[in-house]
Amino acid sequence: MATPPPTTLPALHASHAGSWLREGVGGTRAVSKGEAVMAAADTPLLILNAPLLATRLGYPDLSGLDLLELYAFIHPARFVVPTPRGLARALDLVEPNGDGDVPRLLQEAANALLQTCEREDWPEREGAWTSLQTLVRMRWPWATLLSGRIARPETAERWLFSRLPEWEESPEAAQPRQVMLDQPQVLERLAHITGSTAEQRPGQRAFSAEAAYAFGPREASGQPRVVLAQAGTGIGKTLGYLAPASLWSDLSGGTVWVSTFTKALQRQLRQESRRAWPDRRPDGTRPVVVRKGRENYLCLLNLEDALQGGFAGRAAILAQLVARWAAYTRDGDMIGGDLPGWLGTLFRQRGVTALTDRRGECVYAGCPHYRKCFIERSARASVGADLVIGNHALVMVNAARGRDVAARPTRIVFDEGHHIFDAADSTFAAALTGAETIELRRWVIGPEKASRGRRRGLAARLADVASYDEAGGKAIAAACAAAEALPSDGWLQRLVEGAPSGPLEELLASVRATIYARDESGGQEAGYGLETEAAGFEGPFVETAQAARAALAELRLPLIRLGVRLEALMEDGPDWLDGPGRARIEGARHSLTWRVDLLGAWEALLDRLGGPADPEFVDWLALDRSEAREYDVGLHRRWLDPMKPFAKVVLEPAHGVVMTSATLRDGDDWERAVVRSGAPHIGVLPHLSTHYSPFDYAKQAEVLIVTDVPRGDIASLSAAYARLIDASRGGVLGLFTAIRRLRIVHGRIADRLARAGLPLYAQHVDPIDTGTLVDIFRDDPAASLLGTDALRDGVDVPGHSLRLVVMEQVPWPRPTILHRARRLAATALKGGASAYDDAIIRARLAQAFGRLIRSRDDHGHFVVLSSAFPSRLLSAFPEGTPIRRLSLDEALQRIIAHASGELDSKPDPARNLP
Repeated sequence: MATPPPTTLPALHASHAGSWLREGVGGTRAVSKGEAVMAAADTPLLILNAPLLATRLGYPDLSGLDLLELYAFIHPARFVVPTPRGLARALDLVEPNGDGDVPRLLQEAANALLQTCEREDWPEREGAWTSLQTLVRMRWPWATLLSGRIARPETAERWLFSRLPEWEESPEAAQPRQVMLDQPQVLERLAHITGSTAEQRPGQRAFSAEAAYAFGPREASGQPRVVLAQAGTGIGKTLGYLAPASLWSDLSGGTVWVSTFTKALQRQLRQESRRAWPDRRPDGTRPVVVRKGRENYLCLLNLEDALQGGFAGRAAILAQLVARWAAYTRDGDMIGGDLPGWLGTLFRQRGVTALTDRRGECVYAGCPHYRKCFIERSARASVGADLVIGNHALVMVNAARGRDVAARPTRIVFDEGHHIFDAADSTFAAALTGAETIELRRWVIGPEKASRGRRRGLAARLADVASYDEAGGKAIAAACAAAEALPSDGWLQRLVEGAPSGPLEELLASVRATIYARDESGGQEAGYGLETEAAGFEGPFVETAQAARAALAELRLPLIRLGVRLEALMEDGPDWLDGPGRARIEGARHSLTWRVDLLGAWEALLDRLGGPADPEFVDWLALDRSEAREYDVGLHRRWLDPMKPFAKVVLEPAHGVVMTSATLRDGDDWERAVVRSGAPHIGVLPHLSTHYSPFDYAKQAEVLIVTDVPRGDIASLSAAYARLIDASRGGVLGLFTAIRRLRIVHGRIADRLARAGLPLYAQHVDPIDTGTLVDIFRDDPAASLLGTDALRDGVDVPGHSLRLVVMEQVPWPRPTILHRARRLAATALKGGASAYDDAIIRARLAQAFGRLIRSRDDHGHFVVLSSAFPSRLLSAFPEGTPIRRLSLDEALQRIIAHASGELDSKPDPARNLP
């Protein structure tokens, strides 16, 4: 039977505005959801983004010829916005004229992609034929259409793992030379990297000169040079700190780390760094390296297991597409790198994360792909790099427990510095929960019963050590026996049924029962997590906790003994212990140290339950739930001030540190920023630097505080959002403080807006990752996006695509136990507890407002739907920004007038009136 040309295949498109079907070469017609579902069930249809289409149709089992899957096969590691407009531009096709024209585009896109396979100049041809043979056997829907178009190569194609390049060992890096940067040198370097035609920015020049202070020689051990720099939006701080960083690296031969909080800024930094460094040095090495946690990178051993039967069904097809990508990726980064963010969501499984190293099971040199490992290549490249682009969590973890002390960063720029406190809070936390303990059990014991995959326990990973060293073998056996006391598969169900097994499950059962006994929500928060203080326990609870602590100690001690035996093997190893073997044992020692420290933290947490609280920490019990479904329970510990361990672990060993952000301080007050930098904990007085935004906020922006939308009235809130989006004709970023309200508002207004040609997307609703949602929003000026905290900062959408930011209410801090403890501790500071809350709110407002104006050409409105917005919070907005309190109707008139170019942008003299 002949394969039909792609242009004759039927195509289906659906949005909130309706559904459209194009059958063969005939015209496109609007169809009902029921007819669309029947058509999709009868025959494979050309579709785009099956999970999103399934959501629109309310038909979760939808399948077909998804063009995104075909694009991922033909153009691996290439970017495309996963929308009809984005696909049309990527393939140089005519963009669709409305929803009804999309099926026509899908047919043309399919034709263009399939014709690419027949071209001699197809750059991603290698490996395609071999991969396709496997996909044919898997009955991938596109396989039949591709089979006749991809010619069999004359010689056998190399297997993926033989095509990947190997990293090379490099000599130990020399210590950087001690150099002083003078201001003329720094400004000359800044002028060079910005270019001769660039606009002169006095603020950027001043910022760059101030940042250079951190790159001077340290005057005393444990006393780094610290710069705190408040740099408003538009200063150009990225190139501002890259100028002294690149100059210092050139003169000293050292490495500078730039740390960010968001992946978006990492991508921007990679682009901006090309102004200061070439892509490669003459010897082929890269002067700029992007580093992330190992859980972000493809694990080649996991991929090999998936390709050889570890994955089944649709997940196996995903593995083949990831293998295609692996041959063309720049650096193997699966989370925020050049793997399309939408690829994993197409398969509706956690397949992408299963291909990374999230369990800490790496066998290092024991892996057959060790010399080609993306993670190892990135780590080694960073040692000799001039610039390493990382993230806050990685920098902190690397400083706390990095394998190579000599490679830890000593000159660090923390961009998005307002997030350092939160990153430290998470990094130095301890959580004794069911999910954490069962992962530890699996790391020690390995696979149990009928579990699949390549998971291996300690005994399998260190089998040669156990057979050679009797003491080491006994330690491994003792550890495996002690790990039996940890929760096992089905632990949560046993807790619910009142049948816990073992001391740790009994503790978790007691924690769960205590939380429910103390719950005072009256069932109002049935869909959300619960928590209670770790205080006031009766004797039976304390006894259960002590039994659990003893069980953890029984596991920790043999792990310590095993670490000692591994160290002895490294010092006086057998003849068979070669270089790779030593590297594997060194990796095992590193993993053991991490687990021993973790167990010690858990024991300390349990030990204090029967005694007085430690004033340095905040402890509580928590039950995690999502939409009334329990998924974890346990005990939590956070530092009251996480900047204390941060200062000891990160700042004290460093020589120079820059912390910068547009929202580093609270108004004109530096006190909070200095405290939250951690510098006072090591007796360092930071160098303070302020640089105001060059934007004319009086002309470019306006804050509208809408006073007649009743708080808690979902119908009024939904109507307000719909009217605001319609008035602005899209381009709206809507920020919510609660997922439940976001979902309700989206459900009420999405259809009606779509019928007006205004597509609405939402986090926690659309089956699309956050990064891709932002890409879609940026790409379509008529689109709007609803989201929560993840969209409040780190989203860079300059230009017409973002012209209105709407906050549903004042972003008050959640009254958690941790927040209450820190608020109480703030009573001793200037302004007390109330000032502590106000500073948090002002920072959130400033970060949200910062999404609106990203360039001199941007204009827009910032709307807060709050009937009682406190005047003391108005200082969150840049000086000169007009602020008006008005009704929703008046706000709509101003937004419509702005859209038509008729808005009077003069500042309001009543800016600060209540």
